[in-house]
This record gives sequence, C-alpha cells and structure tokens, in this order.
Amino acid sequence: MILDDFIYINDKGIYCPYGDFYLDPQQPVATAVISHAHADHAIAGNNEVYSTEATAAFMQLRYGKNAAKVFNIVNWHKPFQIKGIQITFIPAGHMLGSAMVYMEYNGASYLYTGDFKLQTDATCEPIEWLKADVLITESTFADPVVLHPDPVEEINKLNDIKTNILLGAYGLGKSQRLINLITTHVPQKKVLVHHKIMPLNAIYQKMGYTLGMHQLYNRKLMKTQDEYVYIVPPFTFDSYIRATGVKRIFASGWKNLQVNQHDTLFISDHADWNDILTAIQQVEPKQIWTLHGDGKHLKNHFENNIFVKILN
Repeated sequence: MILDDFIYINDKGIYCPYGDFYLDPQQPVATAVISHAHADHAIAGNNEVYSTEATAAFMQLRYGKNAAKVFNIVNWHKPFQIKGIQITFIPAGHMLGSAMVYMEYNGASYLYTGDFKLQTDATCEPIEWLKADVLITESTFADPVVLHPDPVEEINKLNDIKTNILLGAYGLGKSQRLINLITTHVPQKKVLVHHKIMPLNAIYQKMGYTLGMHQLYNRKLMKTQDEYVYIVPPFTFDSYIRATGVKRIFASGWKNLQVNQHDTLFISDHADWNDILTAIQQVEPKQIWTLHGDGKHLKNHFENNIFVKILN
C-alpha cells in the first residue's frame, strides 16, 4: 500500500518518518541518505550518512572532519535497512557516485531519483532503472519547451573558436565531464584546470576514471594564444568579467547562465522533459511525486492517467 506521507518536506529537508531519516537534508540531521555530493544535496554536519563511496570521498574532501561523524559506504545494488525500510542504491547518471534511492516498505516501493540524466557521460556510472510504485523525481527541467541538445554537438562548437577560452563550469561533475568531452572531441584544445578542481579530478582518477589530458593552470601559458581552454569554477569565472584575450563561455543547461549571444554551451547534467517522460516509462509508477523544480507541467500532462503530487 502506498503511504501518502512516506516522505514529506519539513524545515530540515525531505523526511521519511517511517525510517526516521532524511534524503539529502538541507540542515544537519541524525541520519541522512545522500544521493550525490553536490552541495545542494550533501551538506556538512550530519551525524550518520549513508552514501556511495565516491559521494563520501567528495564530501570528506570538501568538508573534512565536519563531513559526518559516521559514513556508511554502500555498494550499488546491495540492499540495506534503516528501521525496517529496505534501501538500495542504483546509478543515477548525474555525476560520479550519484545514486537513485530505491525504498521498500509495507508492500510498496518508492524510487527517489535525486538528480539524474540520461545523456552518455564517460565520467560517471550510466543510469539504471527499477520498477516502483511511486517515482519521486526531480523536475529541474520538467517543461515541454526544455529539450537538451546533444553534448557532442555542443562541445564541437569550440572548434570555431581559435582564441583562448575561459570556460566556466561547476567544479564537481561538470568540469570533469567537460575535460573528457574536450579531449575526446576537440583534441587540438589544450585544457587548463583551476587549482580548486584538481583535487576533485584526483578522486575520479582514484576511482578508475580517466578524464583526458589536462594540466594545472599556468598564467604564462594563457598569455599565449594556443587554443587553451581554462576551466574555472563559477566564483572565478565571475571575477574574470573583464578578462582580455579570451572568449568567455559558461557551460550549463540554464539559458540565463550563457554569457553571450554568439557562443553558447548548453551542456546539462539534468534530465530534460523527454528524459523525465522516459524515466516514467521505465519505472512504470502508479504515482509520480515531484521535487527540485516545478511539477505543474507533469501534473497537466498526466492529468487523466497517473496521479501526480507536487511536494515542493
């Protein structure tokens, strides 16, 4: 039987009262199940955390001793229990270590996607699927007008830019994907990486992921026009607003983060409208609960077929 209050949102985040744990809490809690290591899903200060190995490694790098008092590292497809709820991690395809959280309780199953994507990405585990009674899905881009372009076609745009490029990107997940895409599809470009990103790359390499040729940023190199691409996190990108001798581009699925009309790089690590519809086809849920965005379009789309509940 599906429980309407199996999860709900309170002041600390997404709470499961039947297991007394939180999914990706927004404030420190006693027990947290963390889907992936991005800061809007994985905060410091929790007492006990359940996560994949990569997620724990990224959190420990970012937060040090404050990452959590106890980490429970869980392998893919290995069920574990929290107060009578059986939980299994399956890959979400969003970034290295990102997991969808499959929960079984009282004869019903619930699949929490966290953030996910269907596009091919050589820098993380490909997404997998399980059937579930309830799909609890992100709805970041759950709008019929949002359709993400092919990332290879997007990265090939860099072929037309012969000057050095200052490429803004989120440091974890996106930057590593960009290194791989550039070195695979635009190999004449020479990738330089901001010092804050390099320790993250080291974890990828430790986990067996070869990103591609890149090196630590060197100011002298960027003074030479030799098709360098300098990948920097957002705070550095914003501080270089008056940079000369470079083309400024920001890699994102969000239109408002594109910094000029002539050179855009729409590369998203989230599901678009068609991807979410594919997820629903794969999971075959009896109900859809939406999070992390606007679920109104899904509610309208499935008005006469599947019950859709907007949680946020």
